[in-house]
Amino acid sequence: MRRHSIHALLIVILLLEAAYVGAASSALETVKGRVGQVLDLLRDPSLKGPAGEMSKRERIRAVSEKMFDYLELSRRTLGPHWNKFMPEQQLEFVELYKSILEGAYIDKIMSYTDEKILYHRENPLTEKTVEVQTTVVTKKADIPISYRLIQKAGDWKVYDVVIEGVSLVGNYRTQFSRMLANDSPVGFLESLRKRSSTS
Repeated sequence: MRRHSIHALLIVILLLEAAYVGAASSALETVKGRVGQVLDLLRDPSLKGPAGEMSKRERIRAVSEKMFDYLELSRRTLGPHWNKFMPEQQLEFVELYKSILEGAYIDKIMSYTDEKILYHRENPLTEKTVEVQTTVVTKKADIPISYRLIQKAGDWKVYDVVIEGVSLVGNYRTQFSRMLANDSPVGFLESLRKRSSTS
C-alpha cells in the first residue's frame, strides 16, 4: 500500500513539474509573439507617410495593451505609496503612467531599423513570475533586455522590463517616491497630468 502511495506521489510531482515547465515556456513564447507583432508592424511597407505612421503607433499601442499588465506595473512602481491613493486615484495613475511610458518609448520603438533580436532563456523568479532574457543586436552594441512576466488567469503579462540592468519599475519608483515625499496624491497626480500632456 505504501509503495502505491509513493508511486502516486511521484506521478503528482512529475505532473506539477510538467505543468510548471509548460507555463514557463509559454512566457517565452508570449514575449516572442508580442515582440514579433510589433516588428511586423514596423516592417509593414504599407504603413508609410503621416497616416501610416499614426496607424502604426495606434497598432503598437494595441499590442502593448495585450502584452503589459499596467495595473501590476503601477502597483509595483508606487510600492507602499499605492495604498495611500483612493481607488479612483489609483485608476487615474494607471492611465497617466501608461501615457507617460508610451510617450517615452514609442519614439524609440518607431526608430527601429531592422535590428536583430535574440531570444535566450527564461528564469523562474517565483511560482507566478518569470524573467525572459533577450538581446537586441545593433551595429554599435548588443543590448540585453529582460522581460519580467506574471501569470494571471493562465496568461502571461509583462510587469517590468530591465534594459541593460536598469529596471523600468525601479527607475520610475525612485522618481515617484521622491515626488510623493514632498507632495500629496492629489498634487502628485496633477504633476503627472502635466507631464502626460507634454509627452
